[in-house]
Amino acid sequence: MNSTTTDQTLEYYDKNADAFTSSTQTLEFCETQNVFLKCLPLRASILDFGCGAGRDTKYFQEHGYQVTAVDGSAELCRAASEYTGIPVKQMLFQDLDCKECYDGIWACSSILHLSMDELKSVFIKMCEALKPEGIVYASFKYGLYEGMRNGRYFTDMNEQRIDKLMKELDVFSICRMWITSDIRPGRGEEKWLNLILQKK
Repeated sequence: MNSTTTDQTLEYYDKNADAFTSSTQTLEFCETQNVFLKCLPLRASILDFGCGAGRDTKYFQEHGYQVTAVDGSAELCRAASEYTGIPVKQMLFQDLDCKECYDGIWACSSILHLSMDELKSVFIKMCEALKPEGIVYASFKYGLYEGMRNGRYFTDMNEQRIDKLMKELDVFSICRMWITSDIRPGRGEEKWLNLILQKK
């Protein structure tokens, strides 16, 4: 993905922030959220990496976790901040730059907007941002497509593609990998690849 497709993707979310918020902010997602939380210590520090409208940040807060939330879209940062009551930083995934700051990183339907090359460098940055043996949750649309789709850039994943990528990077172990259906009404035929990764 180049700067043009990055701009197009962020423009999509800025223009459609209200619709995106109404369709995602209050969706029940606790089954997957709890899979992630069970991997973390109590009151762990979590980075919600591409927080969207703030649904998951709020859930983690309500369960006693310390959450830092970021997103690339200015409008979604505003919506998430209003919903969660905490400042939400506007930043690109590529700008993550901290060392051993978090117990867990939650990247739900977010880093899938990066190209494969960008994903490689961002996974390295995510590893560096995690404390020893830290945990990542990430989700991708299931498949092998790469490119623009409905105004946004996507890199889809299947089991073989993510396994190859993780072996190449050699910074995470795959603890769990599972497929789910989209939880949004009318989109149950869409499949998602979910991952729990642990820093080596």
